[in-house]
Amino acid sequence: MDLDLDPATLAFRAEVRSWLAANAPTGLPSMDTAEGFEAHRAWERTLFDARLSVVAWPEAFGGRDASLLQWVIFEEEYHAARAPARVSQNGIFLLAPTLFAHGTAEQCARLLPAMASAEEVWAQAWSEPEAGSDLAAIRASARRTDGGWLLSGQKTWSSRATFADRGFGLFRTSGERHRGLTYFMFPLRAPGVAVRPIAQLDGEPGFAEIFLGDVFVPDEEVIGEVGNGWKVAMSTASNERGLSLRSPGRFLATAQRLVELWKASPDPASRDRVVDAWLGAQAYRLYTFGTVTRLASGGSLGAESSVNKLFWSDLDIAMHETALDLLGGEGETAGDWLDGYLFSLAGPIYAGTNEIQRNVVAERILGLPR
Repeated sequence: MDLDLDPATLAFRAEVRSWLAANAPTGLPSMDTAEGFEAHRAWERTLFDARLSVVAWPEAFGGRDASLLQWVIFEEEYHAARAPARVSQNGIFLLAPTLFAHGTAEQCARLLPAMASAEEVWAQAWSEPEAGSDLAAIRASARRTDGGWLLSGQKTWSSRATFADRGFGLFRTSGERHRGLTYFMFPLRAPGVAVRPIAQLDGEPGFAEIFLGDVFVPDEEVIGEVGNGWKVAMSTASNERGLSLRSPGRFLATAQRLVELWKASPDPASRDRVVDAWLGAQAYRLYTFGTVTRLASGGSLGAESSVNKLFWSDLDIAMHETALDLLGGEGETAGDWLDGYLFSLAGPIYAGTNEIQRNVVAERILGLPR
């Protein structure tokens, strides 16, 4: 692709940079607290009112029909401005691409505008106590009833579930391992639903367990066909690993902060690590431009998403370990770098463990035997 941005994209970058400089809040409380969750929801509404919450979506759903390239540019500016983390990320980065690919027109019209404005915030409810990396082993079930389905079972490590409004995930509708799965959406405050927070390393409930006991959902809450949930879920997973969840703007901003940290107290022994981190972020950016070009040409995300996930999760840890080494004892007690380091440790686990991703790369890309 041509890396020289056209005038329209340059104007878009300038608009986003200017707006964020004037409006991005600082010091919001953690979104994994009740107070912080609502503060972040209000920030999402501010973004929506400025037509910047979902720039690449169609205007009919709250977007502005921006190109994927412009979405990457938006992400670069967003993270460079150190704007707040997106409390709606499960919905807008994971569920929405799934709806665009597999949802009905009715589902898109009903769900996407409320998602874009954060009127409804979504939790990802995939993992179960004995089905995390082996997602096809899930046991939570859906049983047919008049006009819909009854959902039962337990989900765990559900991101944002403590304070979110709705969830999405796979449920077993027959005994077949993969073909017995169906993709459902469900409310988190309905009768029969119990949500139990799980404290993270920092003590805040960024995750939760969800217990469902015959929770009714109508047929309209099924995404794709009954029994075709595995295919729909793989579409979600490709987005999560390959493009939307960890945009390169996040790593570019972190790498730049690392360079500035090193310049403030130059340590020759750490210089090469800082350079490697900066180069890694630039490489990821260029790789993403290649992905955008492929998608714009009618291609799709595939097993290559696993390469992406391995790369950004390792890069994130390396950058934060380097920063903590530069800070010494000061950085090990508190601060943004420590918070970022603790979060980075989860990178090789969520969105499919790195061990699973290496299997995908070995078998599906390199053609190695199982």
